Amino acid sequence: MVGRKREAEELNRLYNSGEAELVAIYGRRRVGKTYLVDDVFENRLTFRHAGMSPVEGRIAGALEEQLQHFNLSLQLHGFTECKVIKSWMEAFFYLEKYLMKVDNGSRQVVFLDELPWMDTYRSGFIRAFEAFWNTWACHRKNLMVIVCGSANSWIVNNLINNHGGLYNRVTYEIKLEPFTLSECEELLASRHVKLSRYDVVQSYMILGGIPYYLRYFEPANSLAQNIDQLFFEKNAKLASEYDRLFSAIFNEPERIKKIVEILNDRNEGYTRSELSQKTGIKDGGVLTKYINALLASDFIIKYIPFGKSKKQPYYKLTDAFCMFYLKFVKNRSQLDDSFWQKNVSSQSISSWRGFAFENVIFNHIGQVKKALGISSVISSESAWFEKSEEKGTQIDLLIVRNDNVINMCEIKFYGGEFSVNKEYYKKLQDREMLLSEAAPKKYIIHNTLITTNGLKPNEYSNIFLKVVTLDELF
Repeated sequence: MVGRKREAEELNRLYNSGEAELVAIYGRRRVGKTYLVDDVFENRLTFRHAGMSPVEGRIAGALEEQLQHFNLSLQLHGFTECKVIKSWMEAFFYLEKYLMKVDNGSRQVVFLDELPWMDTYRSGFIRAFEAFWNTWACHRKNLMVIVCGSANSWIVNNLINNHGGLYNRVTYEIKLEPFTLSECEELLASRHVKLSRYDVVQSYMILGGIPYYLRYFEPANSLAQNIDQLFFEKNAKLASEYDRLFSAIFNEPERIKKIVEILNDRNEGYTRSELSQKTGIKDGGVLTKYINALLASDFIIKYIPFGKSKKQPYYKLTDAFCMFYLKFVKNRSQLDDSFWQKNVSSQSISSWRGFAFENVIFNHIGQVKKALGISSVISSESAWFEKSEEKGTQIDLLIVRNDNVINMCEIKFYGGEFSVNKEYYKKLQDREMLLSEAAPKKYIIHNTLITTNGLKPNEYSNIFLKVVTLDELF
């Protein structure tokens, strides 16, 4: 298994703890939650069951189907005492009976995958799960229950932050993150896919480090050929993934997608009041629910731009897959089978790479700080933008450090070495002056370049005190 070493170690430690364990694993759809459990607990699962994917807009019959499916899982494991299950309370009672029947004193591992899907409308699922754990399971020292779900907000609200009978019952939680650039490179190499680091970064710009998507890559194809196969060819594998992604995670996917598509319109994002105005969703509890769901599922981030009021945070779309899909795939009536190969050098794609590379950097701040030698320094990171009637100023990334230094970062995705000319040199000087006026006087500013292949030395290159290259992000 590529990556996930720390998570695998923790799961094995919990397996050997000698105590009842309730482990919640959550993360974005396709990030590898089920794969992790299957790999770590190969041939060690006592019982496994996965909730059935919800059918959008359908309520009638959903509970009965979920219960029937659970009954069939029991039968597959050899438990045939029940003919019909009428409630989740009854379903967990039969699970208890099965586990007692096969108990030989060794560790028992129950894996309940896609748990949020089981909690259909008025199903009583949470109350039944609470009764299962509090009355019986938590007293079984040889029992380990692992629950998974892609609906992060459901896992967080109903299990981890539950204020009722499941309060503080989760003994360990794992939020599974997308792969880093280094892990993407390792995964591709393990599957005999040969890409330069320049192209590995571009794959991250498109797929966001989601291992499930990367496994579709064909070793004999270039990056451009693989992207055409995934998005633009007839019956492309990921052509419908955007809609499936939201339907699988959210109860009201269309309204959630509306927020995502608004956020995609502006790189720096929007304030809450701006989102309310643009979506037509009243600035109240419903908007809060949608925003929190998107935050929990890592589609967006919440941040305070440097120099702005903490009372007005911005929300920014950061999910690479969504950003790529909305720009190049959605609303195209006809897709050219070779679109990416034909346009790989176009101005549109070159411009997109610049913004997409910024997003990659925001997801690799730890690597940037390590390259700058400031891993141990406490810092905050954000974009900075100032708008006036005459002109606007924007800085890609500020790293504001508690050692009184601000790294003013320019982020450039270039095929070769980046070169500073006289005009750009003057622009950087102007930005540094504006930032100096806005920042507290205790700070000194370090111009910093984050780019692919380094900085070409010339009479203007000394404007940058630090340069971070592509290799340092891996």
